[in-house]
Amino acid sequence: MTKKILILPGDGIGPEIVAQAVKVLEKLQNQGLAVELDEAPVGGAAIDASGVPLPEETLEKAKAADAVLLGAVGGAKWEALDIAIRPEKGLLGLRAGLGLFANLRPALLYPQLADASTLKPEVVSGLDILIVRELTGGIYFGQPRGIRTLENGEREGFNTLVYRESEIERIVRVAGDIARKRDSRVCSVDKANVLECTELWREVATRVMEADYADVELSHMYVDNAAMQLVKAPKQFDVMVTTNMFGDILSDAAAMLTGSIGMLPSASLDEKGKGMYEPIHGSAPDIAGQDKANPLATILSVAMMLRYSLEESEMADRIEAAVNRVLDEGLRTADILSEGMREVSCSEMGDAVVAVL
Repeated sequence: MTKKILILPGDGIGPEIVAQAVKVLEKLQNQGLAVELDEAPVGGAAIDASGVPLPEETLEKAKAADAVLLGAVGGAKWEALDIAIRPEKGLLGLRAGLGLFANLRPALLYPQLADASTLKPEVVSGLDILIVRELTGGIYFGQPRGIRTLENGEREGFNTLVYRESEIERIVRVAGDIARKRDSRVCSVDKANVLECTELWREVATRVMEADYADVELSHMYVDNAAMQLVKAPKQFDVMVTTNMFGDILSDAAAMLTGSIGMLPSASLDEKGKGMYEPIHGSAPDIAGQDKANPLATILSVAMMLRYSLEESEMADRIEAAVNRVLDEGLRTADILSEGMREVSCSEMGDAVVAVL
């Protein structure tokens, strides 16, 4: 049965990197992959076209699709807008509208890129971490929120960090299920020593893991220590599970251990396995339109899509093997370039992956 994929190029380098991922999908279509591609605007591109970051038609197409591939949203062009209608609200609206509560962010160091990391090779060699980030709750969505004027005329900003037991339980179960397919270790990251909300997080995580995942080793770590340990001894981690905001921060830190944020894909899943897939980097407006961006994270996001949402694990393996082959051949975009390697453009890197396929 033909599956539907919605393509959301977005802003900045989004259209460039997504174009390379689409080339990969089209090559696989020619080789038997039964998918139908559609496209829609989101973020700043949607604001320019219709005045809102997430048009209703885009959301409806996303709901009707079997999977969504997103480039990136945002940029300086729209930063002066009210926060309620900035491009990032389109991304948050997609996550909430599709019920995408589980964000999977791998930090995997390709051996060919060990020299690209800013840490010593012996610290990061063999790195393979998966961060499971809760995506639809926490301080990014909690109410009340806003900016108010106090009686003395001073302005005060406020946000609310809130999690229900059910929200914590379901994300911890995702981490437990994934850990069973890896090294059977989960580190739950919180700030239970000062935040009651994450005190509850630790309590629920412990209860769920002890009751239903006794075969998985559970540890707990405060977020400040986790950030330090990611830099000090990152290979101690297997699966990390944490809140929306902590996961946002830690996953970017983990990404740079691998040499470039341009190498890492992500998946955001609902309770039935439908997902939205995107590189974890941003829209990089400073290099937009210059054919310099690294498309490999977006291409690897397609591999995650095939594996998690479209039940095409063999096709996913082929994409990942093709990326490895291209790296073996010494091709590098500027962000992962090292001595003795050949620099290629965004489009040339996409063409190289397609050629291997």
